[in-house]
Amino acid sequence: MNTISLQDLRQNPAALLDRIEAGEHLIISRDNRPVAELRPLPANETQPRPYGLAAGAFVVPDDFDAPLPDDVLRGFEGR
Repeated sequence: MNTISLQDLRQNPAALLDRIEAGEHLIISRDNRPVAELRPLPANETQPRPYGLAAGAFVVPDDFDAPLPDDVLRGFEGR
């Protein structure tokens, strides 16, 4: 990790962001004292979940898509 001064950061922020984007970690110092770290954000490499991940974890009843009973419908509709 390289240390840069606050003055360096103020003078050329775009060049420092290029270095960070390239994977470099930078420590920012003020009065020769480290105060912050600049580093790239972790890559967002989420993968889609595979099909069948919960296979066998629950059972869908045969009447899953049957109309709801009137008392249940009234509860949903606030009647």
